[in-house]
Amino acid sequence: MQRLFLVGPMGAGKTTLGKLVAQELDFEFLDSDQVIEARTGVDIPTIFDFEGEQGFRDREARVIDELTRRERIVLATGGGAVLRPENRERLRARGFVVYLKVSLARQLERTARDRNRPLLQTADPAATLRRLAEEREPLYQSVADVTIDTSHLRARALKQHILAAWREHVAARP
Repeated sequence: MQRLFLVGPMGAGKTTLGKLVAQELDFEFLDSDQVIEARTGVDIPTIFDFEGEQGFRDREARVIDELTRRERIVLATGGGAVLRPENRERLRARGFVVYLKVSLARQLERTARDRNRPLLQTADPAATLRRLAEEREPLYQSVADVTIDTSHLRARALKQHILAAWREHVAARP
């Protein structure tokens, strides 16, 4: 099984690091949110506007089911992908899962000007991020084979941490 899945909150670096790791491993990089946008022809906020979060999560579950079956991939999941039990089970069962953890301060810094995050279009994004972290942290932990904090290291160093964990995982397999 040659599948590496990245989970974690928005702003943790899943897409940035996923691309770097995939390039190093010579795997295909996929971002579940980008796949959904490409297939629907609209951005995530538009899907939220027309279908609500439930409609988006239904689409997300179908895409994750499909993508987690592919070989030689690095998959960056959306921050809320772990909310659905079936997504957690598929991620856990089908690949090596890296939880990219990030501090609230760094998360705010990285998402401050991003208008493509419907859950942050509120008067108090910090309160929203805090609430999401409380809700989702145990779910990220429940699927993770390894946790890596992305708050203070640069992308290249973080890539090396992910690759070291991956290589240890591959070496441990019979």
